[in-house]
Amino acid sequence: LANHTLNGEILRSTECGAVDVKFFFLAEKGVIIISLIFDGELKGEKNTCALSIILPQTELAFYLPLHTVCVDRLKHIIRKGRIWMQKGYNTISVLSSEIVPIMELLSSMKTHSVPEDIDIKDTILNDDDIGDSYHEYFLHKAVSSHLQTCGCSMVVGSNPDKVNKVVLTLCLFLTPAERKCSRFCKADSTFKYDTGLFVQGLLKDSMGSFVLPFRQVLYSPYPTTHIDVDINTVKQMPPCHEHTHIQRRYMRSELSALWKAAREEDIAPDTDTGIHTESFTPDLNVFQDGMHKDTLVKSFIDEVFMLKPGLNLRSTYLAQFLLILHRKELTLLKYIEDETQKGKKPFRSLRSLKTDLDLMVEGDLNIIMALAEKQRAGLHSFVFGKQFYTSVQERDVLMSF
Repeated sequence: LANHTLNGEILRSTECGAVDVKFFFLAEKGVIIISLIFDGELKGEKNTCALSIILPQTELAFYLPLHTVCVDRLKHIIRKGRIWMQKGYNTISVLSSEIVPIMELLSSMKTHSVPEDIDIKDTILNDDDIGDSYHEYFLHKAVSSHLQTCGCSMVVGSNPDKVNKVVLTLCLFLTPAERKCSRFCKADSTFKYDTGLFVQGLLKDSMGSFVLPFRQVLYSPYPTTHIDVDINTVKQMPPCHEHTHIQRRYMRSELSALWKAAREEDIAPDTDTGIHTESFTPDLNVFQDGMHKDTLVKSFIDEVFMLKPGLNLRSTYLAQFLLILHRKELTLLKYIEDETQKGKKPFRSLRSLKTDLDLMVEGDLNIIMALAEKQRAGLHSFVFGKQFYTSVQERDVLMSF
């Protein structure tokens, strides 16, 4: 393993803190190796290290859709591990705090991932009339908020069948690859919230309560919608540029707390203890009622239930709706590219964009912007929020001083 992962890395020339991701196929061994190469300082000496996931070669198709989820989570735990190494603490304990949950995630996805192809007959969109399963307003709000948060939602409830039906319904609005990164709930309620999945079902405990893991939700790459099927509530996190800004501040605060810890016992590697420093105390109430109304989803929900259920009519109409959203997304990206000369100039024509592309309703704009964000990361920050810089923009600003 060391021969394959670290071969040729002795003269590794990268910026401090960089993590390289490499894929190895060992046909003779029948395995694939996903290695994260990084530098760490141990006992005053710089060392090149590798953290690797080893899987049977037969699991390649299963793993690939989850690759980004695993790598993003491992990269952050490596940041913490490098601090642990430099202080001479037990690095295995801090790495295990994230490695074990990732292995549990892969195991759960093996048995409970959402299929690539979904039959609309298994979803709420196959009901005879709107309101048969859920109130019309709840269904509209759930789908709208789901799209406004880039297709990321957690569905919480006490009945696994109800939860999973909503999970399937929301997954209709995802791509096949994104569905492979979504998960049903398990009847015995053993699954916990996992950072990086698009849609996931979660069961409440026997007391009817659900503990929201603040840190894991905040570390999700996109904002998240919280849907409670027991009381029919829909709440959502702030848009992408605010989410990224808060996430980066929280990460820096977490790493700063680890660096300042005088002893290994001061901060357990898998808890949030000591993170709420004076420099940053996060707003724990990250979920707010969805305030932005839309016309796109409202019209779709109203019209799709006018079609006869049990046939292919509704599936065809859904495909047409998703195609319209996709075309609006591409048009918006092209519009911004032209207005800014592909990012060379700041974007100052939001009002014109909303008028020209018929996105005057705030919810409609949010939906199309969320879809576009998945194609062009950092788009929200570029268009909306100069006070919310992405890491790339921060670097560019600092270099211009």
